[in-house]
Formats: sequence, structure tokens, C-alpha cells
Amino acid sequence: MEGKIEAAENELHNNNGLVKLQQQGEEIQSVHWDDATINKEEMNKISLVRAVVEKQDPSSKEVDDFAIRRFLRARDLDVDKASTMLLKYLKWKKSFVPNGYISPTEIPNEIAHNKMFLQGVDKLGRPIAVVFGGRHMPNKQGLEEFKRFVVLALDKLCSRTSPGREKFVVIGDLEGFGYSNSDVRAYLGALSILQDCYPERLGKLIVVHVPYIFWTMWKLVCPFIDNNTKKKITFVENKRLTETLLQDIDESQLPDIYGGKMPLVPIHEA
Repeated sequence: MEGKIEAAENELHNNNGLVKLQQQGEEIQSVHWDDATINKEEMNKISLVRAVVEKQDPSSKEVDDFAIRRFLRARDLDVDKASTMLLKYLKWKKSFVPNGYISPTEIPNEIAHNKMFLQGVDKLGRPIAVVFGGRHMPNKQGLEEFKRFVVLALDKLCSRTSPGREKFVVIGDLEGFGYSNSDVRAYLGALSILQDCYPERLGKLIVVHVPYIFWTMWKLVCPFIDNNTKKKITFVENKRLTETLLQDIDESQLPDIYGGKMPLVPIHEA
């Protein structure tokens, strides 16, 4: 397994990314944390983005400065690229989430899998979700319901954040993951929504209980992960699972299935 984790690290580096791996007590990380103060450079660029976007979509007046900053950071503070990204998001939201939210009644098949939970916060106050990859099954009706499930889950997480502290943490548990769960089209769909519509929301993705079969799918998905997202991915060895999680999450907030004290709550009930 150590060889597989090292291979994943090399693959991310080869794609100009940086993954944080917990090995031999060492940590490699390159991210900036949430902050509640918008600096002068960012404020100036936020104003430029707002001016560009409002001309094409007046509804963007409702978008706050922190949201625009996320789109700017996702595009390395490039005003033109951030403006294009924000306009694309606003158009997507109007068509995909016309009511402003996704109701659990719209996604009964996905909820029935009981595969995503919301509980607690990490030591930086970021809400935590737990996703069980081994419980995901391809939706026979196509990808639309799954994508709506992803939006509901992301909105639930984002509702627990605040301006300046806008990120969340996801524990991806792959115990029991097999060929029947290797739904590449669905995972790429979720990745697209996360990166294009919820930029700079993911603080960290901690992947645990990684089976060998996962690495085949990883090679297919990895090239589609942007560099900003790659920096936030952590693979954890089974033998270091609890101690590694406790570095970021207090025992009182850690899920009980990982040796903590926090019970899991299904995402649609949170």
C-alpha cells in the first residue's frame, strides 16, 4: 500500500499538483487557509469582476465579495478568467437549481444508498462530511439525480460555513470499494460541480481505507483534477488512520467509527 500511495504522490507532482500525505510523521502541504479579511489587491479585483459580471448578469449583484474572491482565487486572481467562471456558474445555477435548493424528494435513489454523512468540525472550525465510496452504486436513471445529490450535499456543507471561513473537510472512506462502485462518469460529474461551481470550498479531502482496485480508477480521474484541488488531497495509511485524523480533528468531533465520539448524521437529515 505504501508503494501505491507513493505512486499517487508522484502522479500528482507530475501533473504540477501537490498532495499532502501522512507518511513517517511528515506532512507536505501548500494551501492557504480561510481568512475573514480581504486584502487590497483582492478587493480591487473583486470590484473589477463585479463590474464585468453585472453588465452581463444583473442578478450577480446578490453575490457577495467573499464568493467573488473564491472565484478569483480559483483562477489565480485573473479577472477575465474569474469573470467567465462566475458567469458560467450563475447560468448553471439558474438552470440546474431553479428553486435555489435541492429537495431530498428529488433524489430518493441516491439517499437510499445512505452514503454521505455530516458531523462535527475540524480544529479550524471547518464542517466535516464523511462519504462512503463503497456504498455508491451507478444510478440506473442516469447522472442527473446523482448530480442533484452532490449539489444538496455541497449546499448542506456550505450552509455551515461563514464569510472568511468558507471551507469544509471531506473524509472519503473507501472500505468495501469494488468494481461495482467504480462509477467514473459520476465521479467526474461530481468533480466538475465541485471545481466549477463551488471553487475554493474544499479545505481538505482525506481518503482512507484505500483498496488496490481504487488506483485503476484514480489514474482515470486524476488528470481532470485541477492543481488547486490536488493540493488538498491526503491519502492515509490504515495503520495511521486514527492518529492522523486526530491531528486535524479533536476526539470530541471525530466520527465514532474512527475512534472518536461524534455520531454520524445522514446528509439529508443534517
